Amino acid sequence: MRVLLVEDDEPVAQSLRRGLLRYGFTVEWVPTGREALTAAAELDGAEPYDVVLLDLGLPDVEGLDVCRALRERSAVPIIVISARSDEADRVVGLELGADDYVTKPFGMREVIARIRAVLRRAQPANAGRAPSGPDRYGPRLTIDRRAGRVHLDGSPVALTPKEYDLLGFLTEEPGALMSREQIMEAVWDAHWFGPTKTLDVHVAALRRKLAGAVAIEAVRGVGFRLEILDAGALPA
Repeated sequence: MRVLLVEDDEPVAQSLRRGLLRYGFTVEWVPTGREALTAAAELDGAEPYDVVLLDLGLPDVEGLDVCRALRERSAVPIIVISARSDEADRVVGLELGADDYVTKPFGMREVIARIRAVLRRAQPANAGRAPSGPDRYGPRLTIDRRAGRVHLDGSPVALTPKEYDLLGFLTEEPGALMSREQIMEAVWDAHWFGPTKTLDVHVAALRRKLAGAVAIEAVRGVGFRLEILDAGALPA
């Protein structure tokens, strides 16, 4: 497993690198945003990295801009590692496409657990099942779970790994009310320690990207319910 570590604090970077190596990861370390973006250029082709650990406090380029650039190029999982603990910073990072957010100081075991969680979530949900065609939800939305692709009106929809997992979970039982606890455990892992607004951020993103095809209703104090729009037009 290859990790791109973007961290300007050398003692922190070396400590992370040693820890990752002990757990069997291959690590490429860059200390600046520009070097990270240069490395990210490789993401236009075959994925050279399995996960990116990204510090926000870089000396030359704002870490959030690096996060945005990475997400525009690839669906590679991104874990932000930052001393910024404000919920607003967490939410912005997640909105820009980060899959997780770890606040400094942190333990090596926590980082490894977060990496393993996002790598699990990045795998196609039905990788072990027999091949099948895309699932159709109403007249507009299709989900190819084998390929990990979503199409709206025949055009591909760019979803982050977490957005894809959330959509996949909610469409398992359209119309069913899912509690926040059920969703967080299924999509973010039982050991998620992130901000409480993480789920709301991703729901809002799905509403925006799939407007007109699905409706995601928030039930206050309980959770969310996904409804297929124009379900009556679904072909037999």
